[in-house]
Amino acid sequence: MNNKKVAALAAVAVVFGALGAFLGYKTQPQPAAPVTTAIAPTGGAAHTASTNLYAQSLNDLNGQPQSLEKWKGKPVLVNFWATWCGPCVQEMPELSALANEENGKRYNVIGIGIDSPSAMSEFAAKHKIQYPLYVGGMGGTELSRGFGNTNGGLPFTVLIGADGQVKKTYLGKLKFDELKADLAAL
Repeated sequence: MNNKKVAALAAVAVVFGALGAFLGYKTQPQPAAPVTTAIAPTGGAAHTASTNLYAQSLNDLNGQPQSLEKWKGKPVLVNFWATWCGPCVQEMPELSALANEENGKRYNVIGIGIDSPSAMSEFAAKHKIQYPLYVGGMGGTELSRGFGNTNGGLPFTVLIGADGQVKKTYLGKLKFDELKADLAAL
């Protein structure tokens, strides 16, 4: 009788073990979403998110309101960032060098900070950022969500063509080889 109880318990243990293994296999995390995203074409019309961006007036680091409409009709790389974001801080010197090297000939680089004006000014001065920075605050997070950044992650970068079409978005620290290839394809 004792052997029957041991056998029954062993059978139950085997069933639960198999069930646990099956559930563990089925609930494995899915691979992470791609870092970059291509946005569906709109038949030549500007994307709504681009139109919304160009309709904004944001303060520059001197506290002066600046219309972002001045970037309309030009290829532009828009980088959403913050001084407290480690990957943002790491990529900004290379973004600055890219902007300085290009100097607006084929495309422009702008930054929209999800941060306080004082923190952004101090950071820009310390790191000698060579492209226009605008204070977006929490409204900048909403702008980035319009481009598909649903969780508001940073850094988030958007490549917009001269036609207002969103060519690509990048969530996380930029891979500059990939970015340069995308910029060359504009």
